[in-house]
Parts: sequence; structure tokens; C-alpha cells
Amino acid sequence: MEKINISEKLRTFDKYWQSKLVSEFNSQSVKITKMKGEFEWHQHETEDEFYLVLKGQLNIEFQKESIILEEGDLFIVPRNTNHRLIAAQDVHLLIIEPKSTLNIDKADKEEIMPRKTKS
Repeated sequence: MEKINISEKLRTFDKYWQSKLVSEFNSQSVKITKMKGEFEWHQHETEDEFYLVLKGQLNIEFQKESIILEEGDLFIVPRNTNHRLIAAQDVHLLIIEPKSTLNIDKADKEEIMPRKTKS
């Protein structure tokens, strides 16, 4: 058991649109990311996406509507839902998704995950 300070972890990187793994539980990955600008239209066939806005304002566009998330807002994008993300200013997100989702580098995982201490 180890406490994780998300603010501290966010200070360890500056790149936008790059998820960083901070923890894992029940076959789920807990990640943080920084966003600014637009991300292309996409969908995930087998998984929902959990977003919690930690900083800023995120616009999620869908085919027929859009939703604006403010700091503290949580939203789950259902699987097979075509969407794109737009961040006019800096946005920091907490994301939870299955470990099987392949969108982080091994180096990123090692860089930001809490270190195990020997007992």
C-alpha cells in the first residue's frame, strides 16, 4: 500500500497527449495525461473510457452533440462511441482503463509508477 500524489506525478512530465501510468488495480490501469489542442476522431471497440478532469476544461465531441467537462467532472465514454477530445487550454486528466489497453511506453510506466519498497 502506497499513497500516490497526483499533483507531484503531473509535475514529472510536460508532453501533451501522452498517458502516464501511476497505479494498477483489478486489471485496470490508472493513468494521468496532459492535453492541449485536438485529438482525432476515434472509438474503442472493447472498452469504456473513464475521464476525471483534474485541471482545465475538456470538450468531448460526439457525432451529434458535445459535452464540456470542467475541473472535478467525471465522464465515461461508452465503448463503440465515436468521439474526439478538444482542449483549448491545458487540461490534466485522470483516466482509468483496462491494463490491456496499449497506449503507454514501458519506459513511461517505469518512470512514474510508485517504487516498491522491500519489507
